[in-house]
Amino acid sequence: MKAAFLALSLLGQPAIPISDRVPVFNVEALCRDVSADDKASGLALAQDAGECVRDETLAQQQLSSTWLTVPGPARESCEGEAAAGGIQSYVDLLTCLQMAGWANPAPSPAVPLRGASKTRNAKN
Repeated sequence: MKAAFLALSLLGQPAIPISDRVPVFNVEALCRDVSADDKASGLALAQDAGECVRDETLAQQQLSSTWLTVPGPARESCEGEAAAGGIQSYVDLLTCLQMAGWANPAPSPAVPLRGASKTRNAKN
């Protein structure tokens, strides 16, 4: 009986704790690595590490203003997607939430944010 009660009480708990804060990503190191990889690959659209950090910082600021308005499951899902493959990108996290309809897109900057996003070299 006690085991059944314990099992029922645990069913309502999320398996992974959902943070009330925007996740912390080390974008400086990531942007250095991404920029070096882009240049080594000879990409025509290789992004400077400083531009990457600027884009990631802008995306993080936008996330900070909307993070708590997004339901926990959406935050958890997009956080997992943004950190997939070892690339932890605020641009990817913000894009995921925007595509899911949870984060209002900020006014479009003159140049689209690319940051360390997995799709940074896609033609816009």
